[in-house]
Amino acid sequence: MAKRGEDSKATLLDRAAIGLSGLCLVHCVATTLMVALAASTAGIFLNPAIHEIGLALAIGLGALAFGGGLLTHGRKAPLLIGALGLSAMAYALSLRHGVPGEILFTILGVCLVALGHNLNRRAATRCA
Repeated sequence: MAKRGEDSKATLLDRAAIGLSGLCLVHCVATTLMVALAASTAGIFLNPAIHEIGLALAIGLGALAFGGGLLTHGRKAPLLIGALGLSAMAYALSLRHGVPGEILFTILGVCLVALGHNLNRRAATRCA
């Protein structure tokens, strides 16, 4: 078992992905608030490239962390939960920006991805 403070490469990826999920959630909520308060100040945050790049990063980190976790601990639940979350995020990206479903699926997806990474990290830590 890994000693306190000694994270494996796999758990570091999961921690980074959980952090990215948190940033995504903050971005989503902040953008919604900024649009509600002043539409002209939210232009940078509404740029579709931010969402596409964020999803690409989430998919890349997810593939590395969940794939590595599956090889390390063999548990499929983190991968399946993470994949469901990434799918919800991708679906949200396909919706028109600002519709209620877009925000709902983004938040749901981000939370599922973070949960999957947390489960992956905990399973990897138990195997170490």
